[in-house]
Amino acid sequence: MGNRLSKIYTRTGDDGTTGLGDGQRVPKDDARVEAYGTVDELNSVIGVVLAATDLPESVRRSLMSIQHELFDVGSELCIPGHRVIAAEHVSRLEQTLDELNADLPALKEFILPSGGVATSACHVARCVARRAERRVWALARREAVNPEAAKYLNRLSDLLFVMARVLARHERGAEVLWEHTRGKRDIGSA
Repeated sequence: MGNRLSKIYTRTGDDGTTGLGDGQRVPKDDARVEAYGTVDELNSVIGVVLAATDLPESVRRSLMSIQHELFDVGSELCIPGHRVIAAEHVSRLEQTLDELNADLPALKEFILPSGGVATSACHVARCVARRAERRVWALARREAVNPEAAKYLNRLSDLLFVMARVLARHERGAEVLWEHTRGKRDIGSA
């Protein structure tokens, strides 16, 4: 493979447009750009989770594979009509989700998106995955989108939730449960 990015700045986006993978120019706030940009953001947040030095190896391997697949999702969204993500990708996420969830206790309360650094970053990734999914559905209302890409993001957000639960136990030993505050005094009131 030759040099794909020999020059980082091109000045072609200074007019508020950007180029899609098929060469067409669109506004930088186009629904397609919002969708693949949010997938890119998700991939970056997963990189933050991976920066933790003490991740369980099964989580690390899964997240590294997911990063590559998210590049595929982004390529689909960047090139209208391009398809890479298939039902097998979604099934693989479901299998990993089931394996990680098997050893977790059933949830009886909501959990707070907190814990150690990796746990908290994983919760942020889960939220960005949900936003990416919303952006893909917004694009799908206007243009044809591979439905497997939206399913992939949906399942990925579920997997990231389960991974956050696994990481909470790994980092802190337990999750922080939500305490319903109805009828309790406000924090800081006398």
